Amino acid sequence: MFGNYIEGEFGNKAAVSAFRDFDKREPTIPERSPEGRRKYRTIWISDIHLGTRGCNAELLIDFLDHVDSDTMYLVGDIIDGWRLKKKFYWPDAHNDVLWRVLKRAKRGTRIVYIPGNHDEMFRQFTGLNFGGIEIRRAAFHDTADGRRLMVLHGDEFDAVMLSHRWLAFVGDALYTFMMGLNNWVNAARRKLGLPYWSLSKMAKHKVKNAVEFIGKYEEVVARAAAERGVDGVVCGHIHTAEHRLFEQHGNRIEYWNDGDWVEGCNALVEHADGTMEILHWPDEIARREARDQQAGQSVPVAA
Repeated sequence: MFGNYIEGEFGNKAAVSAFRDFDKREPTIPERSPEGRRKYRTIWISDIHLGTRGCNAELLIDFLDHVDSDTMYLVGDIIDGWRLKKKFYWPDAHNDVLWRVLKRAKRGTRIVYIPGNHDEMFRQFTGLNFGGIEIRRAAFHDTADGRRLMVLHGDEFDAVMLSHRWLAFVGDALYTFMMGLNNWVNAARRKLGLPYWSLSKMAKHKVKNAVEFIGKYEEVVARAAAERGVDGVVCGHIHTAEHRLFEQHGNRIEYWNDGDWVEGCNALVEHADGTMEILHWPDEIARREARDQQAGQSVPVAA
């Protein structure tokens, strides 16, 4: 059903080839066994931007193959419809990501998909279920320790999106250029044996206007959560993983942003006791590889 809709939405031979019964094929990157995965109560991921060259699909596949959860929220901009309508780009690894999400749903994980502005074409299906994936405009999540969190993509609070949509498209084109440059930088770093590094993330934190925009955005979203009587909010949209506390009308409001899989490659997770944590996956891979290397060195050599 999902594949048929995408074919109709983008309507070209490349789309038909990419999506025709993709969920019935075996992934090109074999799935790691579910045994031994880290188990979380809840996982939030967003801003994957499948269909763009900036998407770090291989890192996301590694993440999905090493973690599991009772519930997973896909917090918008999973597929980049803006970019796909301009130029169709869909490598096998992007199919592998969707395959893993659908496989997770079939295994019993509750998957809640909240479309964002780049995949807004799916908002028309709010309330429906695609292959075990619930589509919602927003959601409310109760943590294990009793907090109630509002979950939404967050473009609803972006002044540029609301007032100057044309400017958002211009910004998207500039951002795509930055992502292309980021790919070249990291290709060179891989050849040198260096870990992943985000050029655009560094630039964002250095530019004063970007820092001010992020700060104001976080305050607006936290205020909206307070007005709805919840304890906190989880969102995406601005590609900046963050946890902040705000005081609103005498109440403490938690702001969580689960980041993205273009720049930071982050996920937000909830542990069994309700504790929440932002994971930066390139750092997790580096720690895993260091442990494996240390374990390998500690194995005694047989005489």
